[in-house]
Amino acid sequence: MSRIVVCGSLNMDVVVQSARRPAVGETLLGATVSFLPGGKGLNQAVAAARLGVPTAMVGAVGNDAFGNSLRSFLASEDIDATGVREINGPATGVALIQVAGKDNAITVASGANHRFSRRMVRHAPHRGEVWVAQFEIPVDETEAILKRAKAARARTVLNLAPYAAHSSRLLGHVDVAVLNEIELAQAAGARLHARSALRDVALAARKLLAKGAGTVVATLGARGAVVVTAEAATAVPACKAQVVDTTGAGDCFVGALAARLLGGTSAVEAARFAAAAAACSVEKLGAAPAMPTSRDVAARLARA
Repeated sequence: MSRIVVCGSLNMDVVVQSARRPAVGETLLGATVSFLPGGKGLNQAVAAARLGVPTAMVGAVGNDAFGNSLRSFLASEDIDATGVREINGPATGVALIQVAGKDNAITVASGANHRFSRRMVRHAPHRGEVWVAQFEIPVDETEAILKRAKAARARTVLNLAPYAAHSSRLLGHVDVAVLNEIELAQAAGARLHARSALRDVALAARKLLAKGAGTVVATLGARGAVVVTAEAATAVPACKAQVVDTTGAGDCFVGALAARLLGGTSAVEAARFAAAAAACSVEKLGAAPAMPTSRDVAARLARA
């Protein structure tokens, strides 16, 4: 059966909303707090599953209440969580997310995520599947998992976020690399910023193609995305949105992109769909709970 397998992090997101961020040494009253399922891996799995795609999650949690809550959440989303291993010792990962206005700042305590290893993967990759990974679990383990998936003729998607140093061999196991302009600048050794010309973004992306990636998708926030292949660089516009919380928008993009790639669409068409899905996600609070359904995305595309 064709499916998406996401290997990655699971966190409990502690979301604190306030009118502004406190200054150093200041105590700011009047904030609100929410406990929401998150982690880049879990977010991407939920994004794919809510679009009606069979999805499995592989990762690690601690032997604690947050771990139990996250596994229950995955089950409620009809995601196969048999690959989520419980580890004694480290706590389940936690992300402290400060939301002020339309921006957020995130601090992560990785916990059990940093104890994940390739030996925990009981799912054997198969041709026709899409395997998705990020950099919130050990990079060497991620490389080994993608290498195995690529050898099995599965399609591989790597979100190089948050950016981490990696071997020169890694991108050779990646069919589609997804990263924002900051991560692209780090990966390519280029000077990029939020207003960099699209040609400069494409030039940086081509450096990753030279390192072995099949396709590079650079996400540019409100400017959309650029899909770069050996043949062309194609700009994908963003969809308009009433922004509430941008947390998880990039993860929504990756999960939606993987869902469309599983269905056989081109990387450019998959990116257009993913941009619409990400626009839907920022209009709600939280990461995983804000992921849209296929009906939500279809409605957004119809208005574009």
